[in-house]
Amino acid sequence: MVSDPDQRSFRAVLINTFIANVTTSFLWSAVTFWMYLETRNVLVTSILGGSYMLGMALFGVPFGSWIDRTRKKTVMVWSQGVTAAFFGLAALVYFLSPREEILRIGSPAFLMFVLFLLTGAIMESARGIALSTVVTLLVPDAGRARANGLVGMVVGLSFMLTSVIAGLAIGQLGMTTALVIALALTVASLAHMLTVPLPEPEIVHADGAPSKVDFAGAWAAIRSVPGLIALIIFSTFNNLIGGIYMALLDPYGLSLVSVEAWGIIFGIVGTGFLIGGAVVARFGLGSRPLRTLLLANVAMWIIGGTFALRDSIWLLVIGMLAYMALIPFAEAAEQTVLQRVVPLAKQGRVFGFAQSVEVAASPISAFLIGPIAQFGLIPYMESPEGQAQWGWLLGDGAGRGIALVFTVVSLVGLAITLAALASRPYKVLTRAYADAAPVVAPSTPDAAGDDPAPPSQTPTP
Repeated sequence: MVSDPDQRSFRAVLINTFIANVTTSFLWSAVTFWMYLETRNVLVTSILGGSYMLGMALFGVPFGSWIDRTRKKTVMVWSQGVTAAFFGLAALVYFLSPREEILRIGSPAFLMFVLFLLTGAIMESARGIALSTVVTLLVPDAGRARANGLVGMVVGLSFMLTSVIAGLAIGQLGMTTALVIALALTVASLAHMLTVPLPEPEIVHADGAPSKVDFAGAWAAIRSVPGLIALIIFSTFNNLIGGIYMALLDPYGLSLVSVEAWGIIFGIVGTGFLIGGAVVARFGLGSRPLRTLLLANVAMWIIGGTFALRDSIWLLVIGMLAYMALIPFAEAAEQTVLQRVVPLAKQGRVFGFAQSVEVAASPISAFLIGPIAQFGLIPYMESPEGQAQWGWLLGDGAGRGIALVFTVVSLVGLAITLAALASRPYKVLTRAYADAAPVVAPSTPDAAGDDPAPPSQTPTP
């Protein structure tokens, strides 16, 4: 799949990505668990989740433009260094502020703590965009679907471990220890990345070096591929609905089990990522990855609409395990399509633009669903009227208001996905993928003067 030197580099980048993902996911999960358990307010989880997705939306294109201007190792080193600095600032706020102030929504301590954590987490997300271009850089076209499957396995393994660690750390050790662990992992990731060889003989600029925030270049690259706009719109609708899951899944799980058990459960169901990623890495995605993406979404919406129909932790666990096993198929399919139809010189901007547009919808739904659930649906489903209206479908017990939300949004998502399967843009993009010539990474060094962003002179994103 990859030449020996490139294989070693690809493996090293995956290991480092694992360390970085463990760091950010662990700390974010720990803070979410801690704040919800201390306040019992779903507004907290919707604020945290929505703010993170909003930040990713705002910085996707600047990060993508930065990646297209800069060697990929430089991007990864700088992003992890900035993450370490802001996590350190968050730790200062935590240790210097009264706990009740950090937990009071809207207080200066709460805003600074969340802002510093948010900045660090968003900066780390630049690595995800860079990693997609590294696959194109190091892996030939025929092996990219399988390489994307390996990326999915690494993401799944980090998700599995951090969920267990976060739940146990908050339940048994407390937030202070969790924060110290996260800082140590952040520094370890940065130190390791400095040792990773990542050969990139030249930075290709098809139309000259992009500007620092190149919306126009990203949009032109997307419009040049028939049907690609429709794929991004579809993913945007998915994220609009998926933001509701993001805001409510932790409160729902914590209404059924303890925080330690919830962390362990997340670790168990995270093996779904490994299973799905392993299947993609072994067998690929077939000749029509876009069809694989949409069929995976059909199955995911069906599962999401059923795993909360009863107050049962076992139903939730089985549903989440199946749901997460399908995520690598959807993610790898989208990455594989873009890596084939978009030139390497423009991939950073296109991946960044897609991230910005696709995740921009999630904060909207996350911010809206928090107060709707907290003050409307949860009290309604706890009332005799709500039970009489929906008890036949949702039963009784904990979290019935959240279960109602999951069921309704899943039906909407399923309808959108089925419509996409029957649409003309789906057929057009499938044909464009089949007709596109494989993207080949550069193999010869360019003139020194053609590199506008040498490793020692990284432009500010």
